[in-house]
Amino acid sequence: MKVFVTGGAGFIGSHLVDLLLEDEHDVVVLDDLSSGSMENLATPIDDGAIEFIQGDITTADFDRLFAEHEIEVVFSLAAQIDVRKSVLDPIQDAETNILSVVKLADAARKNGVRKIVHTSSGGSIYGVPNNYPVSESQEIDPHSPYAVSKVSGELYLNAFSHLYGLETSFIAPANVYGPRQNPHGEAGVVAIFSERLLKGETTVVFGGGQNTRDYVFVKDVARAFVAAAGASGNRQRFNIGTGVETSDLELHDAIARAVGTAQKPEDRPARLGDLPRSSLNSERAREELGWHAEVSLEDGIFQTVDYFRNKIS
Repeated sequence: MKVFVTGGAGFIGSHLVDLLLEDEHDVVVLDDLSSGSMENLATPIDDGAIEFIQGDITTADFDRLFAEHEIEVVFSLAAQIDVRKSVLDPIQDAETNILSVVKLADAARKNGVRKIVHTSSGGSIYGVPNNYPVSESQEIDPHSPYAVSKVSGELYLNAFSHLYGLETSFIAPANVYGPRQNPHGEAGVVAIFSERLLKGETTVVFGGGQNTRDYVFVKDVARAFVAAAGASGNRQRFNIGTGVETSDLELHDAIARAVGTAQKPEDRPARLGDLPRSSLNSERAREELGWHAEVSLEDGIFQTVDYFRNKIS
């Protein structure tokens, strides 16, 4: 199968590329390297196993690329992913996360692409529901421009599916963590805590550290993308998480234990746009994709800390 991965040099995208190559697919990667890294794709690039194109999804000529490479499936991962940035600059967020998706979908339907597997956001689009873990039947209630943009991407792609027969699936992960995550942005708290604790630097929680999240390991998430590419169900969102809530303080303590330190975090005021709780029900993914989370939080944190320890040394 010939596949196209936007954001394929990034955190989740590079793990997806690894799996696609293991399954012997032909892979084309588009990434602007604003947050992704060539280091994440060093082995497949050196081996000539992928074709890498440096480019931005807001300016890429998808018509030409899809026609030239005869793409069957597009994995759409490139995005603006920071909730706080979306609050500060909602226009840029919409240009990246909505208009680029429309352009990608239009090029896909013109060039015979069978399916787009698009990244949604299980951690933000449902707002603050009454019951947890949250299933896909929960009414969406986005509380940030980022969450709105992710819902909009789903709606536009489903419209193209209805109009032109383009197949669509949506992977809505909980909070993804693991090796290769960027520890220098606002997103990726496991990576941030891991690197700073290993270096003996200050760590921070917000609003008392009682916000909870559902942490799912990156390789488990990559498996969900691959499974969705072949799923018969069209216009479906798949929540991808563990259903387990972990508070910021609990997470910090778990990472500190893996690092081997007793350091405690500073507490700062809550941030605008942060949700108090998040956890996902993934029964649909289990039933229709045969997916379930395989890596425990303890094992995943160990692998993540080990990755950053090796990078620092």
